[in-house]
Amino acid sequence: MHVVLGLLGTVITILYLLDRLGVDLGGLNPFAWRRRRAWAAKYEGDPIYSVEDPMHVAALLIVGAAKLEGDLSAEQKKVVLSQFESSFSLDSRGASELLGSAAHLLGAPQIIDTQLNGVADKNKDRFSRDQAESIIQMMIEVASADGDLSEKQSEYVARVRSLFVPSEKSQGVWE
Repeated sequence: MHVVLGLLGTVITILYLLDRLGVDLGGLNPFAWRRRRAWAAKYEGDPIYSVEDPMHVAALLIVGAAKLEGDLSAEQKKVVLSQFESSFSLDSRGASELLGSAAHLLGAPQIIDTQLNGVADKNKDRFSRDQAESIIQMMIEVASADGDLSEKQSEYVARVRSLFVPSEKSQGVWE
């Protein structure tokens, strides 16, 4: 027992002297280390995956469908704003802010497809069947504002439909 107490005393003395010499011992705290790692992961991560509000997720999906073919046209922006105002009961300023934040979070059109699949996987349980159908109808209206849907947009809408709209199970005898 006296050996253990001697070793603990030695370790404490060494740590105290290192602290007095200015050596930072904060890295030895496992709780602070975990907090730093969590903050670094949040700071370095893609901000699109931190969106949790269902209205913002819907806006990302709708604007993303239109941005698959490049930047939004004036007609698509007009349709998006009218859809946000009518479906989400927003005023014109709120609708334009929602459009701006969604367009900013989506970033480059080259990575929209992969980003939005991750967002859809994370948030698909937040929407009812009717809400998901409404989102898909808005996606189709916005994406087809300048003409027919492109092949890429049609594939994307089908993929979002398969992710968000649950297929109806057949009701068996035991269910």
